[in-house]
Amino acid sequence: MIEVRPAERFDDVAVLLGPKKNPDATVCWCLSHRLDSTTNNSLAGPARGDYVRDLCGRDTAPGVLAYLGSEPVGWAGVAPRRDLPIARSRVVPTVDSQPVWSIFCIRVRPGYRGQGVARELVEGAVEFARDHGAPAVEAVPVDNGAEKVNLTMAFVGFRSLFEQAGFVKVADTTSVAGGFPRIVMRRQLD
Repeated sequence: MIEVRPAERFDDVAVLLGPKKNPDATVCWCLSHRLDSTTNNSLAGPARGDYVRDLCGRDTAPGVLAYLGSEPVGWAGVAPRRDLPIARSRVVPTVDSQPVWSIFCIRVRPGYRGQGVARELVEGAVEFARDHGAPAVEAVPVDNGAEKVNLTMAFVGFRSLFEQAGFVKVADTTSVAGGFPRIVMRRQLD
């Protein structure tokens, strides 16, 4: 059974987002879509992990983790849209003035894919946002139909995944990931 909880344990977040072989490597740590480009580019190597460690210690976790037993198997980054660079995007429109939350990254560990982890992550992220007062949750997945998406670009999610979770398309974008258009999808909570 998959359980989704706030991402408060840095060591578990590191299993999903940290470097696999070289601890000093500069990897995304799911900061590329959380931070403005100047701050993001200023963090290299272990400083990126240190930043995420700080996020995990704040009152509001930086996202949610999926667990199978005690094993962390999935991650979803979710935060108020106003706190993310997407709020100032020229290619992804702001639909209205609602203080929506945004799911901006989904990652499932190899070996656990195809087992419903991503669906549980989306539901867990929605509940996390609801618990923090969000009136709605948005995502900007690829609209790929049934075509394969390069796993490097799959972090944005797929339209079908969000449709299964009750999201509806609310806007087109001029953003593309993995050669596919991205769309704004929303799930109203109130």
